[in-house]
Amino acid sequence: MDSKNRFVIIMAGGRGERFWPVSREKMPKQLLPLLGKRSFLQQAVDRVLPLVPAKNIFVITNEVQLPEVRKQLPKIPKQNLIAEPVGRDTCAAVTLGAALVGARSTTGVMAVLPADHVIPDEKKFQQVLNDSFDLASRGQAIVTIGIKPTEPATGYGYIHVGEALPPPSGAKKYKTTFFRAEQFVEKPHFDRALEYVNSGQYRWNAGMFVWSFVTITEGLQKHQPAMYAACQRWFKVANQPAKLAKVLAKEYPGIKKISIDYALMEHAQNVIVADGAFEWDDLGSWTALARHLKADPEGNCAVADFIHVDAARNIIFDARIKNRTLIAVVGLRDSILVQTDDAVLLAHKSQAQKVKELVKKLAEDAKLKKLV
Repeated sequence: MDSKNRFVIIMAGGRGERFWPVSREKMPKQLLPLLGKRSFLQQAVDRVLPLVPAKNIFVITNEVQLPEVRKQLPKIPKQNLIAEPVGRDTCAAVTLGAALVGARSTTGVMAVLPADHVIPDEKKFQQVLNDSFDLASRGQAIVTIGIKPTEPATGYGYIHVGEALPPPSGAKKYKTTFFRAEQFVEKPHFDRALEYVNSGQYRWNAGMFVWSFVTITEGLQKHQPAMYAACQRWFKVANQPAKLAKVLAKEYPGIKKISIDYALMEHAQNVIVADGAFEWDDLGSWTALARHLKADPEGNCAVADFIHVDAARNIIFDARIKNRTLIAVVGLRDSILVQTDDAVLLAHKSQAQKVKELVKKLAEDAKLKKLV
């Protein structure tokens, strides 16, 4: 398949609230170099550049983050960096992405990828994505990359996979195994998640999709006719950035807020799961970051000038690179301590998901909302 007909849509409009106080509205986690010297967004673009030309990569973000996105991605054409006027969940972003791709090529095939994933083995990921592009270009398949679960995680949705599929006629054997998708399952409780992992018949739903322009628009037409109608309108002005911005500003606030999983994936009968047999992580909170940091003998993970007495299994993160001061801890267990120039977070690891509630509280306080 010609790489000129391949496109990538990177969804990068999230606010990363669970990573407060480091992640803020203007500089959320996907724009931060939390692991390594490149931000997660830059890493997401780096991973796909060997397969797709820079001119065919689109990033969908929001008005507040757009200046920083442009700064971080100088190789991506400015007109390919699109700001949603308001957040309307992933189905609206996918619909907009389809309009952008279709305006360039109605025979194009597009991958939709989140901006904040950690994928250490890029080569394995590229192989799966390459095979998925090829399969999606051959027919009406909606391909989703499902990750082999390594633990009974309760924070992810799962996909029940059926039998392995043979390669389509005329195609050489893929290195990636593809399965028929039997069912999308909501985030399970622990016992059910354990059953899923032990069965070997489930994959984590990583929110990575590959489909042709024709396939995604047909899916929207069948299951989300209002979204399909919006796609048709945006398609007509997608190559005129000023006109597109005007149309989006007018129409986006009225668009239905729904995820692509609910809107399409759970209804479609033509979903195929690519076996994502590569190391993967969706960094949803501070506790997830700790999986990628080296721990001391007591299990403390620190990115800081840190000393302790009788402290164990803590996450210590100092975002102040130039003017760090010593963080000294005594007797603290299973906690998160994060230091920035203007705020400190101290939380129990078991409550890491509630940092989002804290951010909401800050936003409601006139004196504190500048910290959001």
